[in-house]
Amino acid sequence: MVRAMSAPLKHPRLKFRPSAHRRLKSGHPWVYSNEVEMDPAAKALAPGSVVTITDAGGQTLATAHFNPRTLIAARVLGPPDTAIDQAFVAGKLRAALSLRERLFDKPYYRLIHAEADGLPGLIVDRFNDVCVIQPNTAGMQALAETIAAALSEVAGARAVILRGDSGSRTLEGLEDETRTLVGSIDGPVKVEENGCTYFADLQSGQKTGWFFDQRDNHAFMASLCKGSAVLDLYTQTGGFALPAAKAGAASVLGVDSSQPALDLAVKGAAATGAKVAFERAEVFPFLDAALTAKKTWDVVIADPPAFVKSKKDLKAGLQGYRKLARLCASVTAPGGFLFVASCSHNAPLDEFTNAVARGLEDASRTGRIIRTAGAAPDHPVHPHLPESAYLKAVVLQLN
Repeated sequence: MVRAMSAPLKHPRLKFRPSAHRRLKSGHPWVYSNEVEMDPAAKALAPGSVVTITDAGGQTLATAHFNPRTLIAARVLGPPDTAIDQAFVAGKLRAALSLRERLFDKPYYRLIHAEADGLPGLIVDRFNDVCVIQPNTAGMQALAETIAAALSEVAGARAVILRGDSGSRTLEGLEDETRTLVGSIDGPVKVEENGCTYFADLQSGQKTGWFFDQRDNHAFMASLCKGSAVLDLYTQTGGFALPAAKAGAASVLGVDSSQPALDLAVKGAAATGAKVAFERAEVFPFLDAALTAKKTWDVVIADPPAFVKSKKDLKAGLQGYRKLARLCASVTAPGGFLFVASCSHNAPLDEFTNAVARGLEDASRTGRIIRTAGAAPDHPVHPHLPESAYLKAVVLQLN
């Protein structure tokens, strides 16, 4: 019996304007709306559609997710007419998992970091056998169930939570949502990192419930804390506070405005055997009061939420970092260490560092930068998207 051969896969075509394909051919994973022919057929495609991109002459170049309503119109997924299905996602997950298993000895890490891991617009954080996904594009949102199934297949996930509450989703026309795709969880889950035990609220905590990006910075700052009085501002669930105490700090105070986060920090400190005091307070008023009371600490750590959420916020955000640096420097003891971080990808490193330097000047302090750092290696950066290296941190010793 002769069997009919299946027709080759063929996605809708999206055509570049003349000569506009050169960036993509050089390896850039994004296509902007002004680079492609937005004809009626393209405009009629649903946000998140899978397309094959061609040059102006019709030569196929790549498969991509397409959204006709956004500035970044297409995000490259693979070669032309690639099937974007569970097998495709599972392949990307296996490659990402192979890297993480070389980097870490325990299954707590960012498993997928968007473009750098070949799944643009997708974040996956792994908490042993529970995974949280953030689909930040219409294309990845449409694949959510497929991604969950692939995580069960590749990573043995017994539960997969979708966190769809990031600001970038609004640009894609997506609504906020949080739901369970696979299995269930009955409360906060454990996180093991740097010899500490934390607890993360995956359903209502910030971002995915935990910040794996600060892993290496947690460890470095802990190395400076033996015998020191330590202040951890914006401590959340005790990120810097717990390893500081475990490293032998004389005292550790963690400050945050969120009582649910502090409750988890207390639980983590108990599980770690770390002696930490926590205080619920807004950071700027807390620092004003500490300055008035002439309190100082040997190590001051400030890991605030994003002050620059969009380019229009840059000036105000940099002023915020400057003020934070001024107040933190004012309560850092002579010879002490100051750590200030920014998770705002719209705040360039040089401008952020300058804001910190001006804050020191405002506080009539001087010092030296001993470390400039970014995110941990489970947050890789696509070589053509250096702007996606959002996290930056400076560590200074102050005179």
